[in-house]
Amino acid sequence: MSTAPSISGELRDLYGEQSVRIQQQFNATGDGKTAVAQRAALVEDITLRLWKEFIAPDESAPKNFALVATGGFGRGWLFPHSDIDLLFLHADQASEARYKDRIRQFSQELWDLRMKLSPANRTLAECERFDSSNVEFTISLLDCRYLAGDRELFARLHDKAIPRLILQEHHAIVHRLAEITRARHGKYGNTVFHLEPNIKETPGGLRDYNVACWLALITSLEKLRDWPDAKALLPVPVRKQFEPALEFLMSVRCFLHYRQGRDDNMLLWETQDEAAVRRIGVPEVEVSTAAEWMRIYFGHARAVHRASLQLLEEIPAARSSLYKHFQNWRSRVSNPEFTVVDGLIFAQQPAALEDPELLLRMFDFMAQHGLKLSTATEYRIEQVLPALAAAPPTGAELWRYLQVILIEPHAAEALRAMHSLRLLSLVLPEFKLIDALVIRDFYHRFTVDEHSFLAIESLHHARQSQSEWDQRYGEILEELEQPELLYLALLLHDVGKGVPGRSHVETSLEIAEHAMDRLDLGTHDREVVRFLIGSHLDMSATLRRDIFDPTTIHNFAEKVGTPERLKMLCLLTYADIKAVNPEALTPWKAESVWQVYIATANHLNRSADERLHSDADGENMSRLQTLAPVAGKKIKTFLEGFPKRYLRAHPAEEVLHHFEMAEKLQSRPLQLDLKRGRHWFELTVVTNDRPFLFATLAGVLAAWGMNIVKSDAFSNQSGIVVDTLFFTDRFRTLELNLPEWERFQRNIAEIVNGEADLDRLLRERLRSEKIAATKVRVETRIEFDDQCSSHSTLVQVIAQDRLGLLHTISSRFSHQNCNIEIALIDTEGQMAIDVFYLTSAGAKLSAAQQAKLKADLMEELKSA
Repeated sequence: MSTAPSISGELRDLYGEQSVRIQQQFNATGDGKTAVAQRAALVEDITLRLWKEFIAPDESAPKNFALVATGGFGRGWLFPHSDIDLLFLHADQASEARYKDRIRQFSQELWDLRMKLSPANRTLAECERFDSSNVEFTISLLDCRYLAGDRELFARLHDKAIPRLILQEHHAIVHRLAEITRARHGKYGNTVFHLEPNIKETPGGLRDYNVACWLALITSLEKLRDWPDAKALLPVPVRKQFEPALEFLMSVRCFLHYRQGRDDNMLLWETQDEAAVRRIGVPEVEVSTAAEWMRIYFGHARAVHRASLQLLEEIPAARSSLYKHFQNWRSRVSNPEFTVVDGLIFAQQPAALEDPELLLRMFDFMAQHGLKLSTATEYRIEQVLPALAAAPPTGAELWRYLQVILIEPHAAEALRAMHSLRLLSLVLPEFKLIDALVIRDFYHRFTVDEHSFLAIESLHHARQSQSEWDQRYGEILEELEQPELLYLALLLHDVGKGVPGRSHVETSLEIAEHAMDRLDLGTHDREVVRFLIGSHLDMSATLRRDIFDPTTIHNFAEKVGTPERLKMLCLLTYADIKAVNPEALTPWKAESVWQVYIATANHLNRSADERLHSDADGENMSRLQTLAPVAGKKIKTFLEGFPKRYLRAHPAEEVLHHFEMAEKLQSRPLQLDLKRGRHWFELTVVTNDRPFLFATLAGVLAAWGMNIVKSDAFSNQSGIVVDTLFFTDRFRTLELNLPEWERFQRNIAEIVNGEADLDRLLRERLRSEKIAATKVRVETRIEFDDQCSSHSTLVQVIAQDRLGLLHTISSRFSHQNCNIEIALIDTEGQMAIDVFYLTSAGAKLSAAQQAKLKADLMEELKSA
């Protein structure tokens, strides 16, 4: 069959004109459901015309060959830039061979129209075989729809082959689908509450909607051995939540595709702003901010995710192997009030759930055993909530149950369930302020309420973690006298973020007072919770000081007061950082928090403090003399003038290595040592002090694409400098290319010695890197402190993080004749928080020097 030359141009015009029309209609109405249906109809019309042109003039011909829409196309969902799933169905291999060339021509025409075609060639027999490594194909058949060709062949697929396949492989299909779904959920932290969610893949997105429908359909097919009524697949209450959720998510995904011009499903901050302004998905609702619009999104996502999880739990084949392992044990925990069937909680007497105390005991039961509520139980709770809202539980009775829930190992899951069912905000109305609240700082990854749950969860998981750091903090948790107060503080520590305009710490304290009134907490307990909420940022702030300086530890210990409060604040800090995002608690931060805890604990216990600190330097010296008995006098000369922090920061073996490097300076005036640690690379530089040394080193690392995470800078009385920079290799340059280690060190030496142009290298790096969009504008702030150190002036620089920032800052220090004694580097999202201990001519900076340096830095950072 010959191809008419005009068909391609005609279809291209049709597709282009109609696509523009569909987009214009969507822009006018925001109706995503109509847009995807119209695109599906348009693509179907084009495929049928191509079928007539390349395969057979008669849509119902030829015999033994059919064109089938599957996946989203089969459902009638074609988003603006989503793939088009087509199945070329053959009765046998002879048909497949016969139409091979025509199928290629047919497909090429669609590709030429710039459609994203995902074709599959299968015989009917192949469609009946389940491949566990390609469950996606089997699942796509569940949405199959006839387009053209042999209707009888399609009927054999739809009416016979698929039901027979489901009947035979029901268990394997559901089990594999559940595995893939749980893996996807795990990838996104098992939560819907992402600040920048993927509208398709994140829990609660369109994929979860489809999973719920597929699981329900497979179950019905297996039971009925025939196709069920699609409208009756899900229970009525679920359908009532799913229908508006689907319309909303469809509209949002269409908006994203049209805005980005591609299949991009990330709901980023800038797109949230525009979606709120255009009221995408909610044309009849007044939305004043992106945060309000995102709360609507989270409401729909929570409903979708909840339904998909219920089906994963309630369909036997969908349960995880771990779940099955504990199924019998969990079933044995039933008691006179609650029955556990297949790991799901049922009330022995559902009508009794009107009793608030029984309801709270149910969530305690859930928190204790790590069980899920059955769908029937959740619906019953929703029915009794209006009556409960009229007279919610308060006072000591409420606290009696809540504190027990908080200390149970699965408290976070129980609290999430209470929150999802609106029970938590009913008994603690203050928590409603942060329900699905988005705070934009490009550092936190989750909503404020989910952050609080994650913080509680991280503490409970610390005891069972495989991480050495988690286990250490878990051991402290075991020592607490009243852990329930720590968990209550974590639950409430950020509620003030729901009231804009003031310090969230102050506001959280005020709001927490109302909650503690409602819980009727005693005086002592109130003081502890007040302290934890009011001080929950203090330990993190201490990390931006010289934690080896006794004055820093003394000041922090004065704020804390008692060892018990120290333990609580340490654990709160650990949990708070860990719940920010999976990468927030770096090994360096975990270690630093621990060092502050140990040093402060020793300070509070005077005998331990004296033993640890007064002999520490002597112990190090003894160790050095043992390692190098002959060089004892030379080592003492080398150490002369180094601050005490040097011996505290470096073990004896490292000090000896630095001494050996210094001994070689006469033959090579710049000594470098590069090694790879467990989490980062460590570069040690030993040389005679010179202007701009630290700035130059920071610049070289930036030019190589390295990210400095912390650094130390020391100099002795003889002017020998020992600088250590810890950095991560963003592009794995050193990790993947061993020869680059030598070139890297050679390049450092060349630049430090003035033999290579650092500015040129930095310009090349800036040109080669794609500059990340500034999502949160960080105002530059420069603060000085003369009180925190006896010999240095502290300067804290808060600025927009960018390539070469540390080089820029430290260069200005050198221009102002300032020497860096200590550099503490930290980054939170796009905000750099760098702290430096500076001296000038061996003394603190005068007021005039501080003013001049501040003006210089502000001008430089403004123009950078």
